[in-house]
Amino acid sequence: MSSEPNVLIKEYIDHPEKQKKLYKRTLIIVVISQIFGGAGLAAGITVGALLAEKMLGTNAFAGFPAALFTLGSAGAALAVGRLSNRFGRRMGLATGFITGGLGAIGVVIAAVTNSVLLLFFFLLVYGAGTATNLQARYAGTDLATNKQRGTAVSIAMFSTTFGAVAGPNLVDVMGNFARSVGVPELAGPFILSTVAYIVAGLFLFVFLRPDPFIIALKIDANKQKNMKHQEIQGKNLSNKNGIIAGAFIMVLTQIVMLAIMTMTPIHMGDHGHSLRAIGLVIGFHIGAMYLPSPLTGILVDKLGRSTMAIASGVTLLSSGVVAAVAPGESLFLMNVALILLGLGWNFGLISGTTLIVDSTEPSTRAKTQGTVDVFIALGGASGGAMSGMVVAGASFETLSLVGGILSLFLIPVVIRFIGIGSKNK
Repeated sequence: MSSEPNVLIKEYIDHPEKQKKLYKRTLIIVVISQIFGGAGLAAGITVGALLAEKMLGTNAFAGFPAALFTLGSAGAALAVGRLSNRFGRRMGLATGFITGGLGAIGVVIAAVTNSVLLLFFFLLVYGAGTATNLQARYAGTDLATNKQRGTAVSIAMFSTTFGAVAGPNLVDVMGNFARSVGVPELAGPFILSTVAYIVAGLFLFVFLRPDPFIIALKIDANKQKNMKHQEIQGKNLSNKNGIIAGAFIMVLTQIVMLAIMTMTPIHMGDHGHSLRAIGLVIGFHIGAMYLPSPLTGILVDKLGRSTMAIASGVTLLSSGVVAAVAPGESLFLMNVALILLGLGWNFGLISGTTLIVDSTEPSTRAKTQGTVDVFIALGGASGGAMSGMVVAGASFETLSLVGGILSLFLIPVVIRFIGIGSKNK
């Protein structure tokens, strides 16, 4: 299973100080890789719907790009989770990012050849980068204590901010570069995605050693070996209620966030906003998704997982209401709505992720995390696909309001499965 030398692994098992140093080093490596991964993710999100609208000649299916790369991320999440569980985070994450980069190259080729079939296929492959960017948040938790998990997740997500905010704001620059080399303007951001994802993958492959997941497995196995048989037999190593609640929180917030975010560029374009203005709003939105993460992580660890999950539902409701009542011409209110949308997603993802880590044992943790991320991706794909149809059949305002109301379902689920004020399992 492990590609790490046994001598190197043994060096960490009985040395808490070395484990702490490896934990900090892992966070630094994850932070750097997430900066590149965030740029790859955000650049494609910003123009994916616009590229599809131009190639298809209608906005009824403009939600399909988000649905496709999110659907692709579902399969990739499962593969990355299983690879990580068998060979460690290094192999799983590196493979996922590089695959996403190859998908981004394919999207550029599809745009150049004006092939919708190629576009749809390579958007699925591009989704591997999305899945990996999301799963990288777990790497920092492998060696974290119970009281550090929310913070560890938040640090990984915070680092994504730098690339994620830069990506949308480089839309014009990459569009101009694309035109200069004979590539359609809207495919330009995918060139950035190609480079960013591949660099992130190679960086993890080279530097994420020793692998934190493998070390965590060995530490856990060593602890169990030293425990009395009856203690092992009596210990509840997993918490199904925590897994269910964590998964539901993340799936629902992903559906609502992706549905509204996907159609915002189309809605703004229909009201005369420029590509630069659209990139600005998406940039602020993605900033709100990741920038508050350090504070969110502290709140999750201090106030509890359930408290922050409920805060997620209330914030997403506020976003939906603002987006529904805001005039389409108002750049300010669109920014407010999308910032609230990103913030609500941030609360939900960090609280849900921490619940999953709390509720799983190391030997099956990466596989469970990958499986949960499959459902997150499928939920997001559904939200992205249906968003265009809802807007075409009703309106953007209807989509936003329904999404906000749907978010309130978080509250009864949290109360039912983990209770109010729960800090861990």
